[in-house]
Amino acid sequence: MVTHSSAKTFVTLANSIYTDRPIPLHRPVFAGPEREWLVECIDSNFVSSVGARVVEFEQRVAQFVGARFAVAVVNGTNALHVALRLAGVEPGSEVITQPLTFVATCNAIAYAGAVPVFVDVDADTLGLSPEALERFLKTHAVIRDGRTVNRHSGRPLAACMPMHTFGLPCRIQAIVDICNRYDVPVVEDAAESLGSWADGRHTGTVGQSGVFSFNGNKIITTGGGGMIVTDDPALAQRARHLTTTAKQPHPYEFVHDELGYNYRMPNLNATLGCAQMEQLPVFLERKRELHERYARFFADTGIALVTEPEGTRANHWLNAIVLPDRDSRDAFLQQTNDAGVMTRPIWRLMTSLPMYAPCQHDGCAVAADLEQRVVNLPSSVPVDADGHIVERIGGL
Repeated sequence: MVTHSSAKTFVTLANSIYTDRPIPLHRPVFAGPEREWLVECIDSNFVSSVGARVVEFEQRVAQFVGARFAVAVVNGTNALHVALRLAGVEPGSEVITQPLTFVATCNAIAYAGAVPVFVDVDADTLGLSPEALERFLKTHAVIRDGRTVNRHSGRPLAACMPMHTFGLPCRIQAIVDICNRYDVPVVEDAAESLGSWADGRHTGTVGQSGVFSFNGNKIITTGGGGMIVTDDPALAQRARHLTTTAKQPHPYEFVHDELGYNYRMPNLNATLGCAQMEQLPVFLERKRELHERYARFFADTGIALVTEPEGTRANHWLNAIVLPDRDSRDAFLQQTNDAGVMTRPIWRLMTSLPMYAPCQHDGCAVAADLEQRVVNLPSSVPVDADGHIVERIGGL
């Protein structure tokens, strides 16, 4: 059981780092040219999905992560939906994913008319386990008529979508290598991991495509927004077509050649994203300092802080601790939130939600254990009373 003093001392630490009262879990920081650039965008009258900042934002993100192409859309869930279509996911097929994730991962699969299949996670990365994935495929995958099919359900296994949880890179290269042997394309849910690398490659660039989110609580924000990245020019071109209502290029005629979506990011949001990208390097520096400060604190408590696995560099979007048991978790949550320091449990497992409970899974023993014990900590980039990014992380 976590002692009352551990939670109490953590509250003192958090109050010494953050000027917000109460202290949120993660909030955006606008300490750069956001206001100036947004006014310029408004004055230009190009505030919707046609505008120079959309292209600029795509180029900035592609260059930062090392992808050849990037396509900006209105949110991360829409990006996942389109990326699944690009991978060939069709109604009646299945997508392998993890049970420990935000619901958007599974919702995107459902939007594509497919069914999620849940495979367990690794305890250290909190992401899809290559070993569990290999066991599942050895047991259930079979080739029929040139397609990989789940012998249990008879449905095609159309894709695999691992998620880089809290910005911690999962063992993505091993996952891709396994899926390649079974001819199952990988779509990376990198929504939380802008600024994270594994074995020298940025998350989202190892699979066929990757997706980032720029929701208000992410490491950079466009208010709402998402991005598909890929090295495949044909996939990028199709992504642009699908997200622009599948409209054929023409100076004045409206001809749409397939079911498309009105998913393109507005110029106003992209302008905010460009300004945020200016500050991303310092955001990453301060978040690493914050993580190191938390590591020093929890080293003396017996509570485990989740840290980046060997060979990876995480963005530390959300810091997380693993408590000894459910009672300790609940006590820590209660004591910190009562004191005005927002902490939260990890998501409910997707296998426990009514719309996904009937889906096939492998038991998900590791994910079920983590669900009972993981707590997220305040992880915003600290600012001073004037809203300027601090030059040094303070604290006890």
